[in-house]
Amino acid sequence: MSEQPPVAQPEAQSASADDIATQAGQTASESAPDSMDVAGQGDRPSDADIILQQNQIREEQEQRMPYLGEVEPLSALEAEYAGGSEVFRTKIQGLARSYSSFRRSRGDGNCFFRAFLFAYLENILQRQDYAERARVVQRIQEARQKLLDSGYQELVFEDAQDFLLTQLNNINAGPEGMTAEVLLINMRDDMVSNMIVSFLRLATSAEIGSRAEFFAPFILGMTADELSVEAFRQRCVEPMGEESDHVHIVALSDMLQVPISVLYLDRSMDTVGADLSAVNRHDFVPEALAEAAKGGSPEAVAQATPRVHLLYRPGHYDIMYPHGTAAPAAQQPQVRGGPAASGATGGGSGLDDVAVSRSLAATLDAIRDGSVTAGGGVSQGFA
Repeated sequence: MSEQPPVAQPEAQSASADDIATQAGQTASESAPDSMDVAGQGDRPSDADIILQQNQIREEQEQRMPYLGEVEPLSALEAEYAGGSEVFRTKIQGLARSYSSFRRSRGDGNCFFRAFLFAYLENILQRQDYAERARVVQRIQEARQKLLDSGYQELVFEDAQDFLLTQLNNINAGPEGMTAEVLLINMRDDMVSNMIVSFLRLATSAEIGSRAEFFAPFILGMTADELSVEAFRQRCVEPMGEESDHVHIVALSDMLQVPISVLYLDRSMDTVGADLSAVNRHDFVPEALAEAAKGGSPEAVAQATPRVHLLYRPGHYDIMYPHGTAAPAAQQPQVRGGPAASGATGGGSGLDDVAVSRSLAATLDAIRDGSVTAGGGVSQGFA
């Protein structure tokens, strides 16, 4: 890995923090008693009131945006900048030479993992690539030992791992095989989607921990307090809602042996004047795949070619579709693919789509509140 792309900035939101704070302050002020303090100023909302209102506004915004949107033409992306940066519009027009459409992901801090997950599963499904499915199922099963070696208790990740294995095993040629519509519904489902994202986070953390010497130079200096590798895993990788950058991408790509292409839509310009519409692109290709591709065999070259294409705008990732690959998926009124639905390989949990075990729900809560820690299994008090 000779060079690294810019470190990601905080997750983009549909409203800025200042806008939310202003709206929260206005709302709280309107509901406050009409009294005056000794200085003659109106009562101001407390910090707790403002934070509560901010959270309510964000929750309302999240309800309006599903975890994954529908496929949209690039013209919809360009329209976002109609009254803004000419640089962005020019670059989006340049993207249209290679890409036809995109799919939005919710800006909740998990957008990289969720966008990767959906794009990868969708690619396998579209190609009906059962060989790739079998290969990555084996990689996910092998991740179990790496997680145990990192100190995680199996109850922390086994149900989440089963959810991911079930989605993969449901991609088959049988009458009950996964469809694009069902995949989209499942990845929009709060429990299914977040459980799988949580597993990818833990597996990514374990990958970083198992190669601490390799990742340490990239982690050093990423934060003001210069986190150690273990502290970085605990603070920046494992908790749900934490933004992702190049370290996360490299670790996940290496762990699964899946190449990922990231397109950086930013204000950078080609000062030489060669092509103002050029978008910086970085392909994250695992070293073993890159070395094999040097031999020139069609199979090795195909394995080293990215299946997943993501668009990075400061703080956010969406899915990109090269020409000829997008397949819009409509919603259906059911959710399929709980761990018991198809006998997922890797240790069935006995769950179905309606009844979710207490351990699964507790695991998700533990991951959300940070009581799962790198190398330490589960904190005291987790049952």
